Amino acid sequence: MSHIRLFRHYVNLPYLLLAAFEGAVFLLAIFGAASIRFFSQPLVLEELGSLWPRAWLFAIVMLLAMMSMGVYQAQGKEGLSGVVLRMAVSFLLGASLLSLVFYIFPSLFVGRGVVALSTLLSFFIILGVRITITRYLDPAILSQRILVLGAGERARQMIDRLNNSEGTPGLKILGFVSVFCESIQIDADHIIGKDTELRELAQRHRIDEIVVAMDDRRTNFPTDDLLDCKLSGIEVVDILTFFERETGRVLVSQLHPSWFVFSDGFAQSSLKTGLVRCCDILVSSLLLILTWPVMLITILAIKIEDGISAPVLYKQKRVGLNNLPFFVYKFRSMRIDAEKGGAQWAQTNDDRITRVGHIIRKYRIDELPQILNVLRGDMAFVGPRPERPEFVSQLEQKIPYYAERHRVRPGITGWAQLKYPYAATDKDTENKLEFDLYYVKNHSLLLDVLIILQTVEVILFKKGSR
Repeated sequence: MSHIRLFRHYVNLPYLLLAAFEGAVFLLAIFGAASIRFFSQPLVLEELGSLWPRAWLFAIVMLLAMMSMGVYQAQGKEGLSGVVLRMAVSFLLGASLLSLVFYIFPSLFVGRGVVALSTLLSFFIILGVRITITRYLDPAILSQRILVLGAGERARQMIDRLNNSEGTPGLKILGFVSVFCESIQIDADHIIGKDTELRELAQRHRIDEIVVAMDDRRTNFPTDDLLDCKLSGIEVVDILTFFERETGRVLVSQLHPSWFVFSDGFAQSSLKTGLVRCCDILVSSLLLILTWPVMLITILAIKIEDGISAPVLYKQKRVGLNNLPFFVYKFRSMRIDAEKGGAQWAQTNDDRITRVGHIIRKYRIDELPQILNVLRGDMAFVGPRPERPEFVSQLEQKIPYYAERHRVRPGITGWAQLKYPYAATDKDTENKLEFDLYYVKNHSLLLDVLIILQTVEVILFKKGSR
């Protein structure tokens, strides 16, 4: 099993184990550093009291910093150089956050020498482990061995999507099994097991999981064969669940209404809604306190570029929870006459964007006034990005299930914003919808926290802005 499910969100198991190990390293680093620093001064060490609160604080802050820099995702897709760069940035960020915490709560301070030694010790230990894993650990040991039942259009789409996905480093597809009366769309070299029982084939290739990707499950469905495999300890999963787990998206092209009815998820409760709302108010209030200097500088910059009488905020109608309209607020990043010809998508190198607009869009500063929308309850801090009514009416006709993204409050940041670049076409919008549907189905406080942490990475590395 390459993933486990925590609060409805699929978490990569090897990365989770790696994070647990590195958390233990952070915990022990404080004790090791304190012993080294005060080796000749045991009385000073006694006066410090219990080191466990400081150790837990150090471990939690450093792990959060590493998560926000995408260190665990980088292990699979950027190699060793990407990991080292992100680790360095995350340790600097963690040290800065610790300095702020120690300033606010001086009783937790354990000394500059101990903090510096802890940081150096944990950095080099973790770096050594990462180098060892990258150079000497065979990826096949942790790979999930997959057999695909089906070799038609669905199977071809599956391969195409996996090849374009960042989230599947631990998979090894051993082959495809063709089904009677199915139009074969897979290369013949990848089709295996003709005239061989499914269980025998799976055991011969040491298959961990069979993914059912048949084009037509109404006829010739091998119920007995799949049941035999299931009872022999081989996992059997349909293509929608497989994609949801491995890529964090719901495959719109494969959806049917019964999936919404019978699949788990899409749960709503007053308790969860109230808890998320309280967190939205808390996070937004804190963000407003921290970012007001940036917003003041942005206001001055817009006024200097476009004149003292130029509007600073841009108000635009958007579609929110349950398709109800509201006005979203942003810092104006385009010319005042940008939409004199009507509503249109933002494009790469859009000549309507001002000089200040290029900067505030790159770092997502133009979104900061939406904190007011969150405080008012129009939006949540995390959720699908709200779209304009003109586009929504068109997209609902072109893209199936597009309206379902309005089952939760729209957000300033979201799962789709992390996973897919800016949408400029209907096809882009369909791809982003797949991530939005995953969020609507599985949203929880844990997933919101993960999205907020990874949004820091998006801002610093300027992903998806346009």
